[in-house]
Amino acid sequence: MSPIPPPPTGWRAAADRAVARGRTWDRLIPRILLDSPVSRAGYWYGTAVGWVWGTLWSTGRIERRAGLWVFRGMPGWTFARGGVCVGGCFLTGDARVTDQLLQHESVHKRQWERYGFLMPLLYLFAGRDPLRNRFEIEAGLEDGNYLPRGTR
Repeated sequence: MSPIPPPPTGWRAAADRAVARGRTWDRLIPRILLDSPVSRAGYWYGTAVGWVWGTLWSTGRIERRAGLWVFRGMPGWTFARGGVCVGGCFLTGDARVTDQLLQHESVHKRQWERYGFLMPLLYLFAGRDPLRNRFEIEAGLEDGNYLPRGTR
């Protein structure tokens, strides 16, 4: 695996603003949609989609780790970046799956439980830059291999 490049200057302030902006948006979401039977249904739907996608394309080991179904050996076009969490499933390729990475993905699982059906839409609006995506920031940029260890 290639070394992770250092973050750009000013990334921490931008990350803090992204998290604050996300929390502001959360206050606008009706309570019935967050951590509720509605969001739980969305989580289970996401898990079913992840399970079907993983079962179709995984050529590697499928295992239960850190509360997630981990589907390995997925073709690169079936997931974004180093992997993707869909509900309670982590879909990834052949790279090593560390405990730190699973900790990061477990936070995404918890986000799916909180937001349910809204999670894909909210993640899309948060943007592709992990240093400005509140969901990636909250999950831990170092654990997700977006920043080198020890970055403050």
